[in-house]
Amino acid sequence: MQWTLVVPVKTLARAKSRLADTADDGVRPGLALAFAQDTVAAALACPAVKDVAVVTDDVRAGRELANLGARVVPDEPGGGLNAALAHGAAAVRSARPESPVAALNADLPALRPAELTRVLGAAAQFRRAFLPDAAEIGTTLLTAAPGHELTPAFGPDSRARHRASGAVELRLDAVDSVRQDVDTGGDLRTALALGVGPHTAAVAARLLIAGQ
Repeated sequence: MQWTLVVPVKTLARAKSRLADTADDGVRPGLALAFAQDTVAAALACPAVKDVAVVTDDVRAGRELANLGARVVPDEPGGGLNAALAHGAAAVRSARPESPVAALNADLPALRPAELTRVLGAAAQFRRAFLPDAAEIGTTLLTAAPGHELTPAFGPDSRARHRASGAVELRLDAVDSVRQDVDTGGDLRTALALGVGPHTAAVAARLLIAGQ
């Protein structure tokens, strides 16, 4: 089974505000873009991934991610993360109704294709499934098999909300790169220790955190 991944990318100027103690206003947009570039590049290198649909209205992000091979879907609803994901999944299914789809966070700069392959292989056994984030509170990946709606419920406490929605929680070892999203300076340190992609590494090298 090959999946289409739907990756939401917020307007870069408003992205990653919780990294203010690590990266200033002039650096954060580039850092958020770098996260998305490394996430999308790793996803496209995954044998279980057919293609990636990026949902964004940010011109710069759309251009750079399209250059990597992603399809860009305008965020027409403009109604926040879950609306963007539902819109992206609908756009995918309008062309390929029987496509398995998965929502993937755009802030997984340490993502490894082999680990993503393991997660998607496990998810293929279920109608809907999700992977909790490293903090065990949120969600980094939500999947829907052919013929089933994605029904995203990302945001605060999304792990509990996805479980309550009937999605199966995937409990896998050795997939840290798929679980390690980056919202804070501490998250970035952990991602750097795992080994980030080249775009994030280049931006992080200019931050104090890179030398700590």
